[in-house]
Amino acid sequence: MAKQYPDIDAVQHEFILKQKIFFTATATAESRVNVSPRPTDHFRILGPNRVIYLDLTGSGNETAAHTRIDGRMTIMFCSFEGPPKILRLYGRGRIIRRDSAEYATLLADQFGNSDPLGARQMASLDIDLVQTSCGFGVPLFDYAGERPTLTRWAEAKEKDIGLDAYRRQKNQFSIDGLPTGLFEEPAE
Repeated sequence: MAKQYPDIDAVQHEFILKQKIFFTATATAESRVNVSPRPTDHFRILGPNRVIYLDLTGSGNETAAHTRIDGRMTIMFCSFEGPPKILRLYGRGRIIRRDSAEYATLLADQFGNSDPLGARQMASLDIDLVQTSCGFGVPLFDYAGERPTLTRWAEAKEKDIGLDAYRRQKNQFSIDGLPTGLFEEPAE
């Protein structure tokens, strides 16, 4: 049976900290729905109604395009080890650009002023609903570790054409042609 809460409580906070992966879902009224897996080592709980994560460069930038136009975002955690459980965070998402003062402040306060190679932006979620459910259908998996592939890819890309050039080529528009705002001039 699903239960709903207005914010992240202590039990849910502890559950989130134990997870190794989460999924971000976004869409606009006219776009495809995007669901992306993310590592929890770049996830931070800023308060009972706000979370952020460092978003690494990938082949697309759907989250940025969707939150820019629509704002709806859901983050889901599910336990692949231990007791079954699914936890969803619903709310309004937005992107925090690397060239912003807010990014610099959060990077210093939450990430020891160190962003990994490939970090392109932060995603922020202002939570208006937390929901837990049974998770009985989630299979059990043993955690074997993080893949080094994305880090190696970012290192090679930086040496080749550079991550900025790659982002300009692949991350300015969603697969539906929606602008991500990644390289727009900052608002005054």
